[in-house]
Amino acid sequence: MGSITTGIPSVDLAKFTSGDATARAEFVQELGKAFHEVGFVAVVNHGVSKDLIDNFFSSAKGFFNLPTEIKKKSYRADLAGQRGYTAFGVEHAKQSEVADLKEFFQIGQEVDDPTLVSDEYPENVIVEDAPEFTQLGRDLYRAFEGAGSHLLKAIALFLNLDENYFDQYIQNGNSILRAIHYPPITKEPESAIRAEEHEDIDLITLLVGASADGLQLLNEEGKWVPIKAGIGAIVINVGDMLQRLTNNYLKSTTHRVVNPPKELWHTPRLSIPFFLHPKSEMDLTCLESCVTEEHPLAYEPISAGGYLDERLREIGLKK
Repeated sequence: MGSITTGIPSVDLAKFTSGDATARAEFVQELGKAFHEVGFVAVVNHGVSKDLIDNFFSSAKGFFNLPTEIKKKSYRADLAGQRGYTAFGVEHAKQSEVADLKEFFQIGQEVDDPTLVSDEYPENVIVEDAPEFTQLGRDLYRAFEGAGSHLLKAIALFLNLDENYFDQYIQNGNSILRAIHYPPITKEPESAIRAEEHEDIDLITLLVGASADGLQLLNEEGKWVPIKAGIGAIVINVGDMLQRLTNNYLKSTTHRVVNPPKELWHTPRLSIPFFLHPKSEMDLTCLESCVTEEHPLAYEPISAGGYLDERLREIGLKK
């Protein structure tokens, strides 16, 4: 991974978190422009500790190296993949019948409000054979939540909303930290690539460390553009919920993970996305300011929970 970001714009979050009024206003415009035009951005000085990321990475690698029967002890059939382990070949993109070449582990919200319904926030799965894995995941979850909340404050300002508009919705939101392992490819794949083209369901996704190349986005000319994040950068993209809320003003861009060239088939790939979701009751009705004669209303009103449910069925995680 080189030190230069390629394929997407790059922004410096420190301008927003510790800059003066001018620097903050510049950051808001840079981030907003990137999300409007490209839908993806690389963020440096995001405040998520490198040590924490590195430790979670090596811990995730250790988990995925465990024998399959041990990993499967962390599978919870009743939770539709929302917590714990999901085996190789279960999830697929919504337009595809072919399962992606990946296995993954998910860590979810641990609410700090005892009055909230527990069936919406199932307990996280503790991996007895790798206890530090879940704990490091919880720590990384909180760090990503913090970085994401700063980015959403900037987006709120870009949309001429109150800076704290998103806070009430992401506090105890349904965000997911997912460790994805794309194993080495051992034979000619039937048709699936590591992850078929898709859009994310959430408000925004924060992605660290694709440990091997492969992430690509589909640009406006219909061409696939390889993305490389510079050292220490986190890749952020707009999800369908934010696109829907802004009546397509901010772009949820199609992306995929392609298989490496044949000589690199032996290389596994580990990536850690954080899908930043609001609470289920957030109203995703398009913002009035984003509906114009030129851009008429594109979506029916729906809640975040209703939308998430619809999409989980489409991708095969919910029956």
